[in-house]
Amino acid sequence: MESLPSFATLAPTEPDLPALQAAYAAATTLATDPDTPPSEAVQAWEAACRPARQWQSWTRLRFHQDTSDPDRKAGRKRADVLEGELKKLDDTLLEALLARPDRSALDDAVSPAVTARWAATRAGYSPAIADDLLAEEELAAEYIALKAAARIDFRGTEHSLVTLAKETVAADRGTREAAERARWGWFDANRDTLDDQFDRLVALRDGMAKTLGLPDFVALGYLRMQRIDYGRADVAKFREQVRTRLVPLADRLMRERAADMDVELRLWDEAIPGKKGPTPLVCGMDGLGDAGIGAFDRLDPAISAFYRELYGQGWMDLGARPGKAGGGFCTWMHDVRSPYVFCSGNGSSSDAKTLVHEVGHAFQCWSSREAPVSTCVFPTYESAEIHSMGLEHLAWPVLDAFFGERADDFRRDHLVRGLRFIPYGVAVDHFQHLVYENPTATPAERHAMWAELERTYMPWRHYGDLPHVSDGGYWQIQRHIYARPFYYIDYTLAQTCALQLWASSLTDHAGTMERYHALCQKGGTLPFQALCASGGLTSPFADGCLDAVVTGAEEWLASH
Repeated sequence: MESLPSFATLAPTEPDLPALQAAYAAATTLATDPDTPPSEAVQAWEAACRPARQWQSWTRLRFHQDTSDPDRKAGRKRADVLEGELKKLDDTLLEALLARPDRSALDDAVSPAVTARWAATRAGYSPAIADDLLAEEELAAEYIALKAAARIDFRGTEHSLVTLAKETVAADRGTREAAERARWGWFDANRDTLDDQFDRLVALRDGMAKTLGLPDFVALGYLRMQRIDYGRADVAKFREQVRTRLVPLADRLMRERAADMDVELRLWDEAIPGKKGPTPLVCGMDGLGDAGIGAFDRLDPAISAFYRELYGQGWMDLGARPGKAGGGFCTWMHDVRSPYVFCSGNGSSSDAKTLVHEVGHAFQCWSSREAPVSTCVFPTYESAEIHSMGLEHLAWPVLDAFFGERADDFRRDHLVRGLRFIPYGVAVDHFQHLVYENPTATPAERHAMWAELERTYMPWRHYGDLPHVSDGGYWQIQRHIYARPFYYIDYTLAQTCALQLWASSLTDHAGTMERYHALCQKGGTLPFQALCASGGLTSPFADGCLDAVVTGAEEWLASH
């Protein structure tokens, strides 16, 4: 594969706005010229925006790597300001491209799915909301920084929320409960701030939707997510199938887990796979990246070569540290055309899952990196999560690189967690629909909404007398709700598809890997349901979409 430069040598130049505007103006002139093929205008657009987008990605990544650094905070703010300018420039150029009389030639150049996504983007934007979009980014960053700055004393040691999370999955039950009390005590102490941040976000987002003439932010959220081949009625249908078909199985599995552990199940027990306790990460946090080499070397030659290059050239940041944001993501350096993997591992078993997940995103982007336009590289979010969650399941044969002799224990727990996650993910999505359909709800009413959804989708969940979460505050730990609205049902749709890949891999792993590669190579050229069909996957919106998943999981669990 093509060699990457060392990431340490990457130092993108902050764009000069007048020069950027001039480059966009030239591309827009090409787009409005009927004698110029649309492909030339698209190429000029890419040449103009790639360096600017790379600087944005690099700057925002550096902020996540140290949210306490004032220079990085300032850089992130400038990147947000640039985003507003780019949206205006993109909108003008897209207007010209989409108005061309030779629309079919544009479809041929980038695919009909991409032009439909561009149309959705235009419908969800106007210069009239530019200042609001900047304010939204600032509020989301406040939430991220607040959590990253958390310092919590736990048994004489100072922890961040990320490092404290490791204690919530300790083998000792008393330690887990104490860690959960410490974690949610921090949220309780910051409840007013968290409520205020979200209040302002909801009002801001509802106002933007109304400015655009839309009925509510749900409609704007769907446009932002470029959902071009399904709508809220389809999502509601899927949620109902989860409630009736999957929730009973997940509830039974959690009750069986409690019986195996001989406990009354509480939040601090949910992540424990049974009486054997947590599956240890035998490679340790410091050895996680090297363990990935051993795993991918045995899994697939193409993924192995890609991973070795990415890891070897420093395009990964895997461990937690003070000031570093939590979570995991894959970002894209547009000009180099390479992904970067960000994780905040704490030495728990979930680190291996997060690494494989983000490598799945990265490999998909790499597989379609030669696409003519960036939109072709990136699928819509629910499609992108098929590649990440799919690789989690396809990596089952090599998990001993991370878990040694207890790899089978992790596999079982991974499957149970995947099944249990879908109801949680559906609850997150349902909650956001309720919030934005009722934008004047009070913080107390929102907490009550969440508590009711937990009873519907997670009937096994009990908090005891834990602070904050006992009256519906759990949702405030979920970064997506604050920073990436409506980006969550995507995980559940993708998990439904990933479990289909898992079931196929049990009898034909090599053939399923070939299907996986083909899905990755399609990038963003197909809408979600068409991508599913191209890979032989049943759409999650089809009747009975969960039947085969539930049956296959029940059979595997019964035999293991």
